[in-house]
Order: sequence, then structure tokens, then C-alpha cells
Amino acid sequence: MSLKAFHVVFITASSALGFGFGVWELKNGFSAEGRALDFVFGVGGLVAGVGLILYERYFLKKLKDISYL
Repeated sequence: MSLKAFHVVFITASSALGFGFGVWELKNGFSAEGRALDFVFGVGGLVAGVGLILYERYFLKKLKDISYL
């Protein structure tokens, strides 16, 4: 597996983790025991997921001439 392929897999998994964490924290924030910090972490997780997707698009555009092998 090339460094480019590993990078794509790792960034995709990280963005999925960021979205999952963001949804989990927002769900905790809307529960009966929810705190304001849960909302902050939830929004931060969603922002991190979007940021990682944008970074992956930039990365793939920059290295479009390099093979995945």
C-alpha cells in the first residue's frame, strides 16, 4: 500500500470518527443531563470532520498524478 493510499484511508477514517464523535456529543448535549461543553465538543467534532474532508480533497487534487500503488 502506497503512502498516498494509506493517507486517503487514514483521513477518511478520521473524518468518520470526527462526525461520529460530533453526533455522539450533540446527542449527549440534548439529553437531560446535557452540558454546554457537550455542545462545544459536538460542534467541534463536526467542524473537524468537514475540515478533514476539505483537506482530503486538497490532497487528492495536489497528488492526482501519483499512483495509488
